[in-house]
Amino acid sequence: MAAKPPAGDPIQDAPEVTPPQHAAAGLPAVGHSLRIAQQQMGVRRTALTLLRVNQKNGFDCPGCAWPEPDKRHAAEFCENGAKAVAEEATLRRVTPDFFAAHPVADLATRSGYWLGQQGRLTQPMYLDEGAERYEPVSWDRAFDIIGDELTALDSPDEAVFYTSGRTSNEAAFLYQLFAREFGTNNLPDCSNMCHESSGSALTETLGVGKGSVLLEDLYQADLIIVAGQNPGTNHPRMLSALEKAKAGGAKIISINPLPEAGLERFKNPQNARGIAGGGTALTDLFLQIRLGGDQALFRLLNKLILEASDSASGAGEGAIDEEFIGEHTHGFEEFAKAARDADWDETLRATGLDRADVDRALRMVLDSQRTIVCWAMGLTQHKHSVPTIREVVNFLLLRGNVGRPGAGVCPVRGHSNVQGDRTMGIFERPAPAFLDALEREFGFAPPREHGFDVVRAIRALRDGQAKVFFAMGGNFVAASPDTEVTEGAMRAARLTVHVSTKLNRSHVVTGARALILPTLGRTEADLQGGGPQFVTVEDSMGMVHASRGRLEPASSHLLSEPAIVCRLARRVLGPESRTPWEEFEKDYARIRDRIAAVIPGFEDFNARVSDPSGFALPHAPRDSRSFPTTTGKANFTAAPVEYPTAPEGRLLLQTLRSHDQYNTTIYGLDDRYRGIKNGRRVVLVHPEDAQELGFADGSYADLVSEWTDGTERRATGFRVIHYPTARGCAASYYPETNVLVPLDATADTSNTPASKSVVVRLEQTPPA
Repeated sequence: MAAKPPAGDPIQDAPEVTPPQHAAAGLPAVGHSLRIAQQQMGVRRTALTLLRVNQKNGFDCPGCAWPEPDKRHAAEFCENGAKAVAEEATLRRVTPDFFAAHPVADLATRSGYWLGQQGRLTQPMYLDEGAERYEPVSWDRAFDIIGDELTALDSPDEAVFYTSGRTSNEAAFLYQLFAREFGTNNLPDCSNMCHESSGSALTETLGVGKGSVLLEDLYQADLIIVAGQNPGTNHPRMLSALEKAKAGGAKIISINPLPEAGLERFKNPQNARGIAGGGTALTDLFLQIRLGGDQALFRLLNKLILEASDSASGAGEGAIDEEFIGEHTHGFEEFAKAARDADWDETLRATGLDRADVDRALRMVLDSQRTIVCWAMGLTQHKHSVPTIREVVNFLLLRGNVGRPGAGVCPVRGHSNVQGDRTMGIFERPAPAFLDALEREFGFAPPREHGFDVVRAIRALRDGQAKVFFAMGGNFVAASPDTEVTEGAMRAARLTVHVSTKLNRSHVVTGARALILPTLGRTEADLQGGGPQFVTVEDSMGMVHASRGRLEPASSHLLSEPAIVCRLARRVLGPESRTPWEEFEKDYARIRDRIAAVIPGFEDFNARVSDPSGFALPHAPRDSRSFPTTTGKANFTAAPVEYPTAPEGRLLLQTLRSHDQYNTTIYGLDDRYRGIKNGRRVVLVHPEDAQELGFADGSYADLVSEWTDGTERRATGFRVIHYPTARGCAASYYPETNVLVPLDATADTSNTPASKSVVVRLEQTPPA
C-alpha cells in the first residue's frame, strides 16, 4: 500500500524561497513525477498505470487537453500528468469510517490540499438537514433524495446542473439531454470561468468558437506567439511540440508578465539532450507585458503592419494579404482606421514595453509567412478579454494566417475534455439548430430560454431563484470567484450534489442537505451490462479519441458517470420518457450512435473512433477557408483599446497556479520553477515595487482588492516574495485569492470572472 495521507494540515505560508529557475523538466521532473506516483500508487501500480497514459489503447490523461502526436513515446505524459494520474489511481481511501471520525465542521477547517490527499471516495454519502456528519447511503436512496427534491421544484429552472471539463463526451451528452428533458438550460460549466472569452470572440470573428490549428501546424509554423500562458506548469507536453517546431526553424515570441522557465529552456526528459545536455532554448523574444496590455500591443502591431504595407517595395512588400482580405473578410476598412489611430505612447504605457521590443517583434512578424498565436487564461480573464482576442484575430487575418498550414488561432484549453463537453451541448445558451436536432432525435421539446452560466447560477442560488445544485465533477466552491458570496449561495440551496472521485472543498460547503456520489476515474475499468466500455474525449485541437481504463475500481460501490446520469434520469423522468436510458447505461456505443445523429462532425462515430489515432472534427475556417459567421466571412473588428490601471500605491494582481497544482487540485506545496517550496500563501511582487510600498522580501501582507463600486475584499497573511514580474504587477495562487474577485467583476460579453486584473493594495499583516 502507498503511504498514509497526511494526518495534520501543513503550514502553507512559511515557504523556503530560492531564485526562480530558467529551465523546465529534465531529470528533476522525472524524479518528482515518480516520487509522487509511488507515494500514491506504489511501485508496481505506478509502472502499470503510467505506461498506459495517452496511449492509443490506454486512457486519456485526466489533466490537460493538449493533443497527442500520432507517433507516441512509451512515456507519453508530463510531470503534472503523472501527478494527476497518481491522484486518481491512489491507493488511499476515504471510507464511511473517515466521515464518522470527521464531522463536517472539522472538514471545513481543512485546506484543499489536505482534503484531496485523503484518497478516493468509496461510497455514496449523505448529509441530512441538521446533521453533523455524512453517513453512507445506498444508490437507490440517493437517487430518491435527488428525485424528490427535483420534482418538488416550482420550475425546472430552479435546478442548476454544473459540469467539470473532466466529464467524457458520452456522460456530457447524456447529462445535457437529461437536463433539457427535465426542462432547463441551466448548464453552466468550467468553460464559463476560463475560455468563454475565446469562444465568444472566435464565434463572432471566425464562426467557430474553437482553435483552427492541428498539432502538425505547429511543426510547420515560421512564428509561434505564446501569450498569457505558462505551458511549463499548465500543459508541459506543449513544450515538446514547441521544441519540435524550433527544430523545424520556427521562432517563438513569449508575451507574459512573468518569466516562465518552460518558455525559456526545455530539457526534454525523452531524449539525451534534455537529460544530459542543456536542453533547447525556446523563446527568441520575451515581451514582459503589464497585465491586460495585450490588446494594446496587438493593435499597435496591426498599425505597424498596415504602415509597412504602405511601402511599395522592400520590407513592406506583401505585409498584408490583400487577396485573402478581399475574398474572405468583412469590416477591413473600419478595422484599418482604428488600427492606424493606435498611439505609441499609450501603447507603451499600457504594456510597459520598450519601443525597441515592439520593433523587434514586428520584424519577426513580417519575416514570417505562417504565424500561430497561442493563448490561455492570461488573455481570457480580463474585463476586455473578448476585444483582446478579437484583436489577435485581426492580427492573423491581416496577413492571411487563418485557413492555411502552419497558421491560425490556438486557444489552449486546460481541462482534459472541457472542449468536448461544450461540443456535446453543455452550454447555457444552446444554438437553435442543436435543440432542433435533439427534438427530432428524442421526441421532446427542449427549452429554448437561455439558462444560467456560472456567475448567474451563483446569483440565482444566493437570491433563492435556484434551490438544487448538481455538479458533475469539479470543485465548484473553490473554483468560483467571490469566495464568501459563493459559499453563502451554496449554503442557501435546498440540496447540493457532487459527483466526485475525491474529497474537496465543495463537499464541506453544503446546502441544507448534501450528497457525495463517488464515480469511476479515467484509469479504471468500466464494466456494464453490455461488457467492457470505453468513453471518448476531444482534445484542445478538436481531435476525438477513445479512452479505456484498466485498473480495478477503487470500490465496488462506484458507478460510472453515464450510469449515474441514466439512473437519475429514470428516477426523475419516469416511464414517460422515451429516451432509452437503460440501454444507454448498458452500452455506450448506443450513446455514440445518438451523438452521431445529433451533432455534426460525428457521423459514423463508432466506426471512426475505432481508429487508434482518433479523428479530427470539421473546422470550416481551417478546412476550406469558409466562415459560418453572420456575414459569411471572417470579421475584422474595431473596438476601443482598453487596459487596466492601478492608482498610486496599488498593484495589478493576477491569480495563477503553482507547479504542484492543477486547477483547484493541489498535488503538493511546491512551485519548483518559481523557487517556492512548502508554501502557497505568497504574493510575487517586483523588488522595486515592493520597496516603494515598504515591503521587505519575506515580510507579510494582507491583500485587499479595490473595485469601482467602493467595495473591498481581503485575503490575509501572504508572504511577500521579491520576484521579477512586470512592474506594477503582482501574482498569487488561486483558489486562495478567489476571495478578492467580486462576482460582478466579469469580462464583457463572455461574463468570465476578471481574475487576471485585480487592483490590490498591500497592508502590513498585524503581528500574531
